[in-house]
Amino acid sequence: MTDVLRRGRASLAFGFFAQGVAFALLVTRIPAIQDRYGVSDALLPAFLAAVPVLAGAGSVATERLVRRVRPSRVLRWSQPVVLLSLLGVGAGDRVAVLAVALGVFGLAVGALDASMNMLGVSLQRAYGRSIMLGFHAAYSLGGILGASLAWAGAHWDLALWVSYLPVVVVLLPAALVGSRWYVDGDRGVVAEAPGKGGGGAGVGFRLLLPLCLVMTFAYIGDSTVSNWSAKYLQDVLGSSEQLATVPYNVYMVTTLVGRAVGDFGVRRFGAVAVVRAGAVVAAVGFAVVAGAPGAWVGMLGFTLLGLGLCVLVPQTFAAAGRLATDAGGPGASDAAVARLNVFNYVGFLIGSPLVGALGDAWSYRGAMLVPMVLVLVTVFYARSFDAQPDRYGGGHERPRTADVGRGSNGL
Repeated sequence: MTDVLRRGRASLAFGFFAQGVAFALLVTRIPAIQDRYGVSDALLPAFLAAVPVLAGAGSVATERLVRRVRPSRVLRWSQPVVLLSLLGVGAGDRVAVLAVALGVFGLAVGALDASMNMLGVSLQRAYGRSIMLGFHAAYSLGGILGASLAWAGAHWDLALWVSYLPVVVVLLPAALVGSRWYVDGDRGVVAEAPGKGGGGAGVGFRLLLPLCLVMTFAYIGDSTVSNWSAKYLQDVLGSSEQLATVPYNVYMVTTLVGRAVGDFGVRRFGAVAVVRAGAVVAAVGFAVVAGAPGAWVGMLGFTLLGLGLCVLVPQTFAAAGRLATDAGGPGASDAAVARLNVFNYVGFLIGSPLVGALGDAWSYRGAMLVPMVLVLVTVFYARSFDAQPDRYGGGHERPRTADVGRGSNGL
């Protein structure tokens, strides 16, 4: 394995980590943001919904942009914009400033998420084995650190900009330096060959539909945990307010653990088996949560959810990249990843309101059964994950590391 690939893998993992920190710092300080700007409860949902909507637009724009610009360059400049807009959210004093900062954050996050996963998919293809879960493990680790920093800021009653500024001062230059070693995988080789997939024309929505549904269902499950776990434990299972904060932390830790070891599972058992197992474990987790007699059993359910859901999203990106590459080359892979990334935000937008509406109209225990059923659908779509970059059977040639494209710094 070349030093170029190793440096590219490490720098991209840091990019995932930095994004995990930034996103956690934003979403976990929403009450403080609301208080700082005086945003009403009626207006807050509009602000929160605008971020994933604009992120989806940013992802769509990235699909077109990478036809002319390498994904590594998109990532190199979108990550600083995300960090600076996060600082803008913390430093402003008017609602108009908040709206602009969140708008820029949303657009940049869409470009960042899409380009990060494009690079991850192409690096996995160059390595010839599963490494995608490791990148998302770095994101989970960043999320845990970001949530911990947010807790410290809230505990010491720090101003938002005081909480955000040190993080931006550390992460922004580190991300810029690390971006020198980004690697576009084998895309750099084929980008100059006009006959192979530069525009991703070989990717049809019908080809990606099963993966789009899996991505949506996975994020419905994830948003259910992030938005409703504390309320569910306190209001339905009768826990204390302090104990109600534990399930999401446990979920994040088990997500990190599952992703840290997930690549070994894919290499040993194959992507199909790992995805099926993850879907079944997640469904069992929702069932345990729905039927839990008390808070501690409920936390067991959320623990299972972290272990089950954690493998679905990274493997969905990897499967989309391989299917699209087979159809139209690495350029098609980039387009597929950008399109699939939009359904990340679709699931996020649907999940929380869906559970809330069902909980109010029916019961919150019953509402937990809906994401359970949706996650179980993944079992039937698991065959779509058979074409993975880490499994080069069926006559597909394993790419040679000597053919890997240049890094973003020309290496």
